[in-house]
Amino acid sequence: MGAMLPFHRGFPMMRVLFLSLSFLLFNLAGAWAAHIEVLELKGVINPPMARYIVRGIGEGVGSGAKGVVILLDTPGGLDTSMREIVKAMMNAPLPIITYVYPPGARAASAGLFVLEAGNIAAMAPGTNTGAAHPVLMGGKMGKTMAEKVANDAVAFLQSIARERGRESPWLEEAVLASSSVPAGEAFKLRVIDLVAPSLPQLLRDVDGREVKTSKGGVALHLAGSSVRWLKPSAKEKILYFFSLPNVAYILAVLGFYGLLFELSNPGLIFPGVVGVIFLILSFYSFHTLPLSYAGVFLIIFGLGLMVLDIKVPSHGLLTLGGVVSFFLGSLMLVDTTARYLRISFKVVAPVALLTVLFMAAIVAAGLRAQMKRPFSGVEGLVGEEGETRSRVDSQGGQVFVHGEIWKAVSSCPLPPGTKVKVVGVKRLLIEVEPLE
Repeated sequence: MGAMLPFHRGFPMMRVLFLSLSFLLFNLAGAWAAHIEVLELKGVINPPMARYIVRGIGEGVGSGAKGVVILLDTPGGLDTSMREIVKAMMNAPLPIITYVYPPGARAASAGLFVLEAGNIAAMAPGTNTGAAHPVLMGGKMGKTMAEKVANDAVAFLQSIARERGRESPWLEEAVLASSSVPAGEAFKLRVIDLVAPSLPQLLRDVDGREVKTSKGGVALHLAGSSVRWLKPSAKEKILYFFSLPNVAYILAVLGFYGLLFELSNPGLIFPGVVGVIFLILSFYSFHTLPLSYAGVFLIIFGLGLMVLDIKVPSHGLLTLGGVVSFFLGSLMLVDTTARYLRISFKVVAPVALLTVLFMAAIVAAGLRAQMKRPFSGVEGLVGEEGETRSRVDSQGGQVFVHGEIWKAVSSCPLPPGTKVKVVGVKRLLIEVEPLE
C-alpha cells in the first residue's frame, strides 16, 4: 500500500496539469478561430486567379475565420472568371471585405464587380475604380448586341450592389460611359462604404457593423483579430504566369523553334519534346483569349516563308516577306481592345528581331554550304590529284585517286606512273589531264 501513495498524491497534480493544458489549447484554438483571412487579387482576373480566390474563401470558411479580406489591385479581366469569383462571394457564409489597396491600386473593369460583391467595400486614399464597360472579345458586335451586353452588365452590377445595401446611379455610368472615380468620390457616390488608409484601421472602422451573409445577419468584431495571409499555391502561381498573353506568345514561338530543330535534325528528340511542351503551355493561355484567325495564319505563313528561304534561293526576299507577315500577325494575334489582354509591342519587336537574326543565320549557313566545293562523293573528286596505274587515253584506263582506283579517260595518251589531276566526272568515269 505504501508503494501506491506517490500515485495517489500525484494524481491531483496530473489532473490539474491536464486541465491547464486543455484550457490553453482551447484558448489557442479560439484565438486561431478569431483570425481574418487575407487574399490578394493582384493582376488580371483569369481562371487561375479565380481558382485562388474561390479556394481562399473556402479555406476561410473551413478554418472558422471571422471574415475574409480581399485586397484588390486589378485592371480587370475575363467576364467568366469575374462571375465565378462574385458567385463564391455572394454565397459565402462568412463576411467578405473588399479593399482596394495599397495607394495607387485600382479596381477597374471586372474589378469593380468584385469590389461591389463585398459585404463591406472599402478603398485606400489614392486609389480608383470604374471603367467597367464590357470589353470586345473577338469579332465585331452589332449595335444591338453591344447594347444587350452593356445592359446585362449594368443589371448585374446593380443587383450586386443592391444586395449589399449600396445603390448608386453612378454604377450605370461606370458601365455605359466607362466612368472612373477616386476613392473619396466613390464614397460620396455610395459606391463604397468607407475609405481607410490601412488594413488595421479598416478592421477598426468596420468593428461593430452588421452585414448580411448567406446564413443571415452577422455582427463584425474584427478589431484586434490576428491576420492570416493566404498566398497563391505554387500551382496557381505557375498557371497564372503561363496564362499571361506575352508569356504564351513567347512559349508558342519557342515551341515552333523546337519543332523546327527536330524536323531539321531528326533523332535529336530533346528539341521536339521541349517544343511540344511549350506549344501545349501556350495553348493553355490562348484558349482563354480571343485569338484572331488572321493573326494566326499570318504568323504561320511568315514562319513558312522564312523556312522556305532556306531551300529556295530568293536573295532574302522570302525572309523579308516572312518577317513582315510574322510581325503583323503577332500584333493582330489577340483580338481585343483591352490592353492588358493584348500582346505587348515591347515583346513582339524583340521576338521578331531575334527571329530575323535566327533565320538570317540559318540562311547564311545554307548559302555558304551551297557555295562550298564538295568534299565527298563523286563530285568531290574534281581537283584531286592522282597517278595513272595503266595507260590512259580516250578509250580509258586506270587511275589511283583519293585512295581508290577509278576508270579514267584522257584527251592525250598517258603512260603508267603519270601524275594527273581530275578535271571532270561523268557518272563513274573521271576525266584527267597531266598534272604538269
